[in-house]
Parts: sequence; C-alpha cells; structure tokens
Amino acid sequence: MNILLVYAHPEIQSLNGSLKHFLVKHLEDAGHVVQVSDLYAMKWKAALDADDSTDRQTETRFDPSLESKHAFQMGTQSEDIKREQDKLMWADAVLFQFPFWWFSMPAIMKGWVERVYAYGLAYGVGEHSDVRWGDRYGEGSFAGKRAMLIVTAGGWESHYSPRGINGPIEDLLFPIHHGILYYPGFDVLPPFTIYRTNKIDSAGFAKVCDALGQRLDDLWTTPPIPFRAQNAGEYDIPALTLRSDVAPEQSGFAAHIVPSV
Repeated sequence: MNILLVYAHPEIQSLNGSLKHFLVKHLEDAGHVVQVSDLYAMKWKAALDADDSTDRQTETRFDPSLESKHAFQMGTQSEDIKREQDKLMWADAVLFQFPFWWFSMPAIMKGWVERVYAYGLAYGVGEHSDVRWGDRYGEGSFAGKRAMLIVTAGGWESHYSPRGINGPIEDLLFPIHHGILYYPGFDVLPPFTIYRTNKIDSAGFAKVCDALGQRLDDLWTTPPIPFRAQNAGEYDIPALTLRSDVAPEQSGFAAHIVPSV
C-alpha cells in the first residue's frame, strides 16, 4: 500500500523524531511504499496568502476560497501545494504525526492543511441543493482512504480522561478527526496517543514502538470511528442538524458518532 506520513516536529532527536524513524522502517519492512512530508525539514510555508497562486491580479481583493478555487481549476497553484496534493491522491492511507501543542496540532501542520486542502479538492465538492449539501462528511475526494493521528502529549493520560482537567482526548481531537479528516472523506481510525512523553525511557520507548507497530500492522483492519454520514438521511438538509428522532438524548460531539452496540 501507499502511505503518506505528514510529520511536524522541529527536533530530529526528539521522541517524535525517533518514532518517525521507527514508523517508516516498520512500514517499509512490511512491504509498503512510504512518502514523508517532514514539514519543518521542508521549511513549509504555513501561511495561506496571495502568493499561493501564480496568476492572480495583485490589485484585486484577496478572497482565500475564490483564489484557491481558481488556482486549483486553472493549475496555477504554487508548486509546493501541488506536490503535496499529488502525495495525498497517491496515498491509500495518510498518517499525521505531531506533538499536541496548546490543544491542537502545531501551526505548521495546520498551515499544511489550509494550503493543501484546496477548494475543489477537499471542499466545495459536489451538488449543493435543498436535498444534498455537497460531497462531504463521509464522501469527498479522499473517500476510500484511511487516516490516523499519532499524537504525543506531555500530560498524564488521566489529564485527558472523561473527567480530566484537560477534557477527554476524544473531544479535543474531534475537530481534527471529524472536520479535517472525515469532512473530505477519509475513514478515520482511532488515534495512537502517547502521554507523559518526558518520562519515557528506553524500556518505555520499546513498549511504545511495540504498540505503534501493532497499530500499523492493523491499519487496514481497524474499524474507523463510526461518524454519521451527512447524506445518509440522518441530517435535515439544508439545516444540517440531526433529525429529531436520531439520538434525541444526545447533543454535542457524541451525537455525531453512531453508538457501539
């Protein structure tokens, strides 16, 4: 299989750097083809701006969505964006590895998403009408591909538990899982999360690698998070709220996930 790793950490000798090396070797030893987008090493430009298009009129007002749509349609996106889009379309699975900084991904990775997820590729796709509101949330350009987060956190696992001070890790990652990944069509796997990273010694690192290796081996068999599909009849369109008879006792993030039986 073809696997893309989108990786964000500035230090090669960090825990993340060691895990990246392990991950790539493990996948290649298993016969997969791996490409790595090491964003810090690439000196990736994080800011979405007018320079992302090679043919815009500099005197016109900059509209990010319309500029993205025009550049994607006309083939006038900057070369760094096009290269990353080609990797995305090549991949059968995409792994995002990053430290959980200030309750989200590092800014450089968020910038990768903002620039690479062009209008016409990741959003603005499909029919928008009173009966259908685009190919998204379960459909879209990345449908049939799998995605998984590999996240490191300095805090204790209990800090990210259902009653932990930081909030449940499932809720904190929901905007990434449901928005950045499920929205354009990925089948989103449960995350691989490592806690108390500054306390991991050589024995702990070996245990982490064993667990990560198993998750990588199961990449094609692990059931994805069962998000509700937008166009499967459970949402009223165009309001895009759950029908009153769907999970009437629930609200918030949990309402958009089919409960396990």
